[in-house]
Amino acid sequence: MAINLSKKPKTLPAETPPPMQVLSEEERQQQAEMELQRKRELLEAERIYRRGVVSVRDFIAPASYRVNPRDVEIGGKLCRTLFVVTYPRYIAVGWFAPIINLNVPLDISMFFYPVGSEVVLKQLRNKVGQLEAQILADAEKGAPRDPIRETALRDIEQLRDNLTQGTEKFFQVALYVTLYGNDKDSLDKLTDRVEAMFGSKLVFSKRVLYQAEQGFNSTLPIGRDELQVYFNMNSSPAASSFPFISSDVSSDNGILYGINRHNNSLILFDRFSLQNANFVVFATSGAGKSYAVKLEILRSLMVGTDVIVIDPEREYKYLSDAVGGTYINISLNSESKINPFDLPRPTSGSEKPADIIRAAVITLKGMMRLMLGNLTPEEDSIVDRALIEAYAKKDITADSDLTNIEPPLMADFQEVLGGMVGAEGLVERLKKFTEGTFAGLFNSPTNIELNNQLVTFSVRDLEDELRPIGISMIVSYIWNVVRSQLKKRILVIDEAWWLMQNEDSAKFIYALVKRCRKYYLGVTTITQDVNDFLRSPYGQAIVTNSALQLLMKQSPAGIDIVSKTFLLTQGEKYLLLEAAVGEGIFFAGPKHAAIKVVASYTEDQIITSDPRQLLEIEAAKKEFNESQQPE
Repeated sequence: MAINLSKKPKTLPAETPPPMQVLSEEERQQQAEMELQRKRELLEAERIYRRGVVSVRDFIAPASYRVNPRDVEIGGKLCRTLFVVTYPRYIAVGWFAPIINLNVPLDISMFFYPVGSEVVLKQLRNKVGQLEAQILADAEKGAPRDPIRETALRDIEQLRDNLTQGTEKFFQVALYVTLYGNDKDSLDKLTDRVEAMFGSKLVFSKRVLYQAEQGFNSTLPIGRDELQVYFNMNSSPAASSFPFISSDVSSDNGILYGINRHNNSLILFDRFSLQNANFVVFATSGAGKSYAVKLEILRSLMVGTDVIVIDPEREYKYLSDAVGGTYINISLNSESKINPFDLPRPTSGSEKPADIIRAAVITLKGMMRLMLGNLTPEEDSIVDRALIEAYAKKDITADSDLTNIEPPLMADFQEVLGGMVGAEGLVERLKKFTEGTFAGLFNSPTNIELNNQLVTFSVRDLEDELRPIGISMIVSYIWNVVRSQLKKRILVIDEAWWLMQNEDSAKFIYALVKRCRKYYLGVTTITQDVNDFLRSPYGQAIVTNSALQLLMKQSPAGIDIVSKTFLLTQGEKYLLLEAAVGEGIFFAGPKHAAIKVVASYTEDQIITSDPRQLLEIEAAKKEFNESQQPE
């Protein structure tokens, strides 16, 4: 027997819909009024909430705004708009630059409205017909020719050709300038000044009258032209008015000095392609001048240029070690010696031994003034004769062959000086350099050679009293080497203001800068004491004879003399006062541009002078060396 266990589902009763609620007319009105009241309360709450919310408009909106017939007063400041009405027949490229670079707050708007070439050509054809008819009528009457009409006819014909060929386009151009002032007098003076600048370019401008608000709105960065004062212009003169101009300081070859801050282009230059290869760098301490020069050295080495550096603070040691350069320490206890009496080897028949000896004697006389102090005319004459006789003692005369000689030492000069009448005081003063404390520096034959691509002379361990003499001796030795062998070289003199303190050493550096071009040498002078350097007449002359110049951050005490020397604008002056590390102005001949010195990571690790960064590098090297040692 089969048993069916399935259960039949129970049928649920159907849900009874709620009865419809019927509202009376009065109840519906009450419900609508309650809904409306609720919406009003929500809107009022939203309005109260919005009053407490600060928007961008609240930040930028002025406290007050009043429109006058000739100007607009915004938050206590007055502003006035000028619009250009007419232009001259010819206008130079960049004519607008003096107004753009004006060191005052101003707003400039330019609107370009393209006009179809077919419309312009039709109007020009009609104008040509009128001009030709007038010229023919004048000729028939026997009237003298009208140069204005003939010039206009030639211009229109040339414009028609250019428009037809597609080399020119036609525009309606509007140019507005809004000026700001704290009061009416200052605004009037500024307006007169800008109008005079426009007038000097034969550009006629007008001030707004009963359109001050429209003029102000037209120069806001919203792209709305409410003045609508146009001038017909083809593309060439329109391009000459383009406001975003910047100097492009670059050449086809050379090394990278930095980034042009005007347009982010590269500043590439070969200093040897200019009229001279000299370079001056002025900056305050910590502004990045040594960093920029070391970057130039590193990149110059890559293109095969020899570099010689005079390092007063041992800043170039790490760079020298990184590239395998020669680092020579010049001090009283150093084993490296330089003989001040060394002579250059003649390289051509034009340099006679007599001229070489004479130049060496003149250089040594300047060094002797540094060593012995001020000399009387009698003492100067004695020193001159003693130097010549010191060379003659070693058979170095006008008839000698200078290719194989042994130059005298300071002791030989003292010996000659001791045999002269009236030289007793000079001998006593000279003894400390031959027998006394300083004998180890000046009284030894030269035992170094410049046979590396990078040679650095360190004078950090020289006493302050000896530093100008030591640097002068090193520069003299380098000059002898440069004259002996023609080669593409750069000489870097860091902290050159040491040499500007004395007239003789300053005169020697000036002569070196002036003559080095003939020997394929470029001299780089770096200084942070701008006042001492530029107040020296030789410092000014060094700047004049340097085709490359780099100005970085300046102190307020020295900015005036820098501005006067380099003819800086007010904008450039403030740029140097507020420049960040590695930023400044780069001059290359007649061109100059704002620069930012940029190095790659590897270059930065090699050339950095930041003590914190150097400590990190040393710590990393120490950790690496320890990790390489076997356990």
